[in-house]
Amino acid sequence: MTQSSSSATDPLAGIHVVVTRPRAQAGRLAALIEQAGGHAILFPVIEILPIAEPAQQKRLAAQLSRLSEFDFAVFISPTAVRQAMPMIAPPPVHLRFAAIGSGTARELRRMGIVDVIAPETAGDSEALLALPELEKVAGRRVVIFRGEGGRDLLGETLTRRGAEVEFAECYRRAKPDAGADTTPLFDAWRNDRLHAVIVTSSEGLGNLLEMLGDGGRAPLAKTPVFVPHPRIAEVARERGLRSVVLTGPGDDGLLRGLVEWARAGK
Repeated sequence: MTQSSSSATDPLAGIHVVVTRPRAQAGRLAALIEQAGGHAILFPVIEILPIAEPAQQKRLAAQLSRLSEFDFAVFISPTAVRQAMPMIAPPPVHLRFAAIGSGTARELRRMGIVDVIAPETAGDSEALLALPELEKVAGRRVVIFRGEGGRDLLGETLTRRGAEVEFAECYRRAKPDAGADTTPLFDAWRNDRLHAVIVTSSEGLGNLLEMLGDGGRAPLAKTPVFVPHPRIAEVARERGLRSVVLTGPGDDGLLRGLVEWARAGK
């Protein structure tokens, strides 16, 4: 195989990429990197856990029991889909489903929801709110499935538009145990086998920096860090990362950013 044909079929050949997503969310992106000839290093910086407080569990159960009262069910992440959808069987016929981005929409379709309202070009609350289906919602009831905490922009905006909004918190995020093994990352840096890092949330970036500790800040600052949203890019630069690459949204956008970077000579 010639070098040019190899580069066309394996554009990430020889490139080692750290994927910091929660383990259950990392599989597709890791597979895309491997299919492009790269090597994915899984290093989850967020752990997904069940809702722990009895009062929250009771509230979620009550919301699910009266799901037929809502007009829209909005899902903030693929994790929200995986946590909530098994408890929604079957969904009310009239209920419309919406997703923040393509990955969340894909997960809903995998669960059997064919008609999903989702933005095509971005993966955030602002893009979802710009869709015509969510512009005129006065008098409609909306339930937003999300993790514990998170941004309130979506709910606040829909409320201003006249909707009745409830948040259904169906999971919580946590930083992995302090004992998480960072040795493979430091070994990879020392052996020039860590070329890029993917970070998909500001919370994940903070956890990554804490997990790496003082010794990891210098090598991370010099490593290209790929992020799918301007807000994460801004936080990364504020935290001292010098090579931040903003990509398109979702797995496909991240892969395109990696490939473009590799073809430009890294």
